[in-house]
Amino acid sequence: MTVTGGTGALRPRKFLVVADGSPESRVALRYVARRAQHTGGRVTLLGVAEPGDIQQWRGVEEIMRDEAHAEAESLVHAAAKLVNELTGILSELVVLYGRRTDCLKDLIAADKDISILVLAAATSKDGPGLLVSTFVASADHAIPVTIVPGGLTDEAIDALA
Repeated sequence: MTVTGGTGALRPRKFLVVADGSPESRVALRYVARRAQHTGGRVTLLGVAEPGDIQQWRGVEEIMRDEAHAEAESLVHAAAKLVNELTGILSELVVLYGRRTDCLKDLIAADKDISILVLAAATSKDGPGLLVSTFVASADHAIPVTIVPGGLTDEAIDALA
């Protein structure tokens, strides 16, 4: 499926998923890969290097920031590899530094080609997870949000998408 851009030109639908290494992220990632494959869409993977809670000396803080960035890059590359192995699609990779919800909102605002945000709900008793709670409770984002049950098996996802 294609969508019309600001210039009126048709472009493939662009799916956004957060690659954070969680079981829910893996479910959302597989769902996005299969949806993009079946609809001729594109995949954007967001990795977030989150700041630590404790303010350290400048040198220690910079090392912690670099380590967080390296970990986010590693997660995004692993997710891109999985998408490519499943579908042959080459994903767009984005790594940002900051709070996950802020980075996600900023990316959606900055990239007008993103058509759909896909999240998977957590399966714990603590609720659906921070991102799902934030994006379901807020109506200030300009794109649809698809929530996938976090407990889906690979076979169930493949049958859905």
